[in-house]
Amino acid sequence: MNVKDLMTKNPVTCVPTTKLKEVAKLMDDNSCGEIPVIRSKDKPELVGVITDRDICCRAVAKGKDPATTSASECMSSPVFTVTPDSEVSKTCKTFEEKEVRRLPVIDKSNHIVGILSLADIAEKAPEQYAKEILRHAGRAPGATGAAAH
Repeated sequence: MNVKDLMTKNPVTCVPTTKLKEVAKLMDDNSCGEIPVIRSKDKPELVGVITDRDICCRAVAKGKDPATTSASECMSSPVFTVTPDSEVSKTCKTFEEKEVRRLPVIDKSNHIVGILSLADIAEKAPEQYAKEILRHAGRAPGATGAAAH
């Protein structure tokens, strides 16, 4: 089984200049906790991700105004990623080793094509993968997906 079989396809994105208030609205409108940040609408290369935790801990808790603070000021970058053809069993190990809850899925051009979350695996994968990932889910303390692979 590959990541493309379980991932959320074509996730909503933002650009580095998007204000946090708008990012939070995108999260609310799309029932998600992470928004991929792309270079621009014309150049959709992944440059980072911003999570609900990033907004809370890197902006709001530090007194920054979400209406004027941009995604680039608190996004996580670089980011661990996987490809659509990555094997789910190997990807489960990546979740554990990197202590993340979500992994952006990129194509050969570094364009975002999906997101794979622990919840996707728990809900959609055969029981063997779900058990493996749930065993490690509690070990990702506040992890966001930051840092490159």
